[in-house]
Amino acid sequence: MPSLYRAALSTLLVIGSCHLLAAQSYKITDSIPIEGPGAWDYLTADPQAHRLYVSHGPEVAMIDTASGKAAGKITGMKRIHGIALDKAHNLGFVTDGGGNEVVLFDLKTLAITKRVKAGTNPDGIVYDEVSRRVFAFNGGTKDATVIDIPSGELAGTIALGGKPEFPVADGHGSVYDNIEDKSEIVRIDSKTLTVKAHWPIAPCESPSGLAIDLEKRRLFAVCDNKMMAVVDADTGKVLATPAIGDGPDAAAFDPGSKLIFSSNGEDGTLTVLRESGRNQFSVVQTVSTKVRSRTMTLDPATHRLYLPSADFEAAPATANGNARRRPSALPGTFKILVLETTR
Repeated sequence: MPSLYRAALSTLLVIGSCHLLAAQSYKITDSIPIEGPGAWDYLTADPQAHRLYVSHGPEVAMIDTASGKAAGKITGMKRIHGIALDKAHNLGFVTDGGGNEVVLFDLKTLAITKRVKAGTNPDGIVYDEVSRRVFAFNGGTKDATVIDIPSGELAGTIALGGKPEFPVADGHGSVYDNIEDKSEIVRIDSKTLTVKAHWPIAPCESPSGLAIDLEKRRLFAVCDNKMMAVVDADTGKVLATPAIGDGPDAAAFDPGSKLIFSSNGEDGTLTVLRESGRNQFSVVQTVSTKVRSRTMTLDPATHRLYLPSADFEAAPATANGNARRRPSALPGTFKILVLETTR
């Protein structure tokens, strides 16, 4: 094959691949209703079991993602925030912010197996395979409760020096967590239970959701000032601060597509980003979702995203006409939005 022909063919293949990539986009393809009143927080996907665990007020709703139907629930709690899974020991973990507990449950039966006392208002939670420990981050006491698995015994408490938000583990013995009121990320040694670093992530302010690219060792923290901080997971250096939507509370990274996501509750959007150059990140799509759909999870097997949603009552003004209380979700309107790629 002549070299000029090979070069032309190579160029056409690159153009074709870029066109195919550009033609892919996310959109809402389905919604899954969940019965009962109540607010929500985080949700967690189990790709192998085709399950989705959703925090819903005082209970966890379990959805069969193959059928798109509710298939069970975990009850007996007060106000749920986060859910983490340990498939090796057939255990799930729930932070009950209302009960100040970490609740352990059987993944097969959904039966509660143990309750462990945590700090005040446990919120984000993550299981670390290296240390075989679950870390629950307490917003009220600004610390982390650590539990040995599978025994379920308390391993220790880690002072964080600020209000924690969402955590991730890197599979090499480090656990990271956003510290919202300090605008920083802490790095924790999961074996020694010590904080190894406090990394400021300015100009990013009030970080909440956090995701990780395990291969490239990057953290993605979404912040209140319509910004994402891309942070080196080894040095803590802020590599980039791409723009996102307003009011984010969750981030996700898809290792298959290399896309990064931010769910933005204030403006009802999903920001989709991709690395466009060395430490350069570009928005490839802004998807309309629904106002207050601020959290999400990714199923890496199907590349689907799941976002909680509901209709809300109008929030009346208080007596002075200024402050407004947070509106309540209308009964019977809670559902999970399903977003996937189309061509």
